[in-house]
Amino acid sequence: MTSSRLEAFSDGVIAVIITIMVLDLHVPHQDGLAGLWSVVPRFGIYTMCFMMVGIYWINHHELLRRTEEVDQKVLWANLIFLFTLSVIPYFVDYLDEKLFSAFATVLYEIAMIFAGVAFLVLRWSVMRRQAYGGQLQEADERELHKHWISLGIYVFALPIALYRPWLSLSFNIFVTLLWIVPRVDKSKPAQDEV
Repeated sequence: MTSSRLEAFSDGVIAVIITIMVLDLHVPHQDGLAGLWSVVPRFGIYTMCFMMVGIYWINHHELLRRTEEVDQKVLWANLIFLFTLSVIPYFVDYLDEKLFSAFATVLYEIAMIFAGVAFLVLRWSVMRRQAYGGQLQEADERELHKHWISLGIYVFALPIALYRPWLSLSFNIFVTLLWIVPRVDKSKPAQDEV
């Protein structure tokens, strides 16, 4: 199968995931600033999760761009990744319904870890194909390193969720920012140096 078919399928699933997340945003019952203030936590976790799903979507495209064809291992790794991503809206809703309790935050952190591990397996599956075709580059290794750092932060945030749920969630924001900030590739000359 070509990687473009896998990308198209994954795009559809990720679009549904984002749609489900936005459908769970509701207008507050109370009017005025007090009503708006009551939905700030839900909107905040929605924004963080939207950015996280968006980052996975961008990295998914970038990852699959590196290989022309995919095999069974890549297909299964992709399917498992999409499954872990598809349960994120449930845990976002659970987190909001339970008012960001310690237990709900732990479940959310576990969901983040599973999504990160699943994407790591997908990354390894594609990197295996790249290595086999002699196309593995230094940038791939750097991204793998960044991925391990992100997983480490999620794991670090997990026990913190038991005692300080908001602090634990702030580590998730840090991971999101880690992936938003563009990587500076020092091996390429700057645009004005050419």
